[in-house]
Amino acid sequence: MLDERMTEDLLKKLLASPTPQDYLDEGLTTATDLSTYLFALLDERGIKRADVAKAAGINGTVVYDIFGGKSKPGRDRAIMLAFGLSCTFKETQRVLRLAGVSELWPKNRRDAIIAWCINQGMTRAQCDDELWKLGEKTLLGTGALR
Repeated sequence: MLDERMTEDLLKKLLASPTPQDYLDEGLTTATDLSTYLFALLDERGIKRADVAKAAGINGTVVYDIFGGKSKPGRDRAIMLAFGLSCTFKETQRVLRLAGVSELWPKNRRDAIIAWCINQGMTRAQCDDELWKLGEKTLLGTGALR
């Protein structure tokens, strides 16, 4: 499930199709929701939701509700979940997309810092340190230096 075809490849196939139905008939679309994806990541990494909650810095009840599909995380919580799951940049973007929030955008200063931290394999706490050091709002806190 986690090793799906690249969006760019699918887009090329879609745009080359004579009709949308021809593309749809190939069965290349998916209906993955956030909960399903989070559980797949959890299973792939062999960790528990409690571990994710602790690493993400999010209350366990909130994490269980998100995993259970009872609630959707806001953007910062989705990013924190991605850190808690030790997601790659690509996986983080997918978590954000499935959460219905905007993906990390490297033209945005704060997003660029977060993306860099993810790419470096940092923890959420280490990312917050970088954000704080560079005067940006941290994921866990509400303040910024500037």
